[in-house]
Amino acid sequence: MNRPVMFRFRLYVAGNAPNSAQALANLGTLCRAYLPDRHQIEVVDVFREPKRALADRVFLTPTLVKLAPGPVQTIVGTLGNTQPVLWALGLEMPVP
Repeated sequence: MNRPVMFRFRLYVAGNAPNSAQALANLGTLCRAYLPDRHQIEVVDVFREPKRALADRVFLTPTLVKLAPGPVQTIVGTLGNTQPVLWALGLEMPVP
């Protein structure tokens, strides 16, 4: 039996800023709807780990990085526009 593909995400946020909270909520909703039991989310607060954000070349928040499955994808913003986010993450084909 094949194991389902796991999606690994890293979300860079700026503390409790409204845009960061919105991105986390939107990502959670998206994962529950499209990737139930097939996702891991790591949250990195750039205020607590500024050197890590710089090392990872993250200069804007919120920033989502899809680490797996490849290829790595980066999306900046609150993730509120679901259709383009799904397409960018490889979860849905673009509508012509």
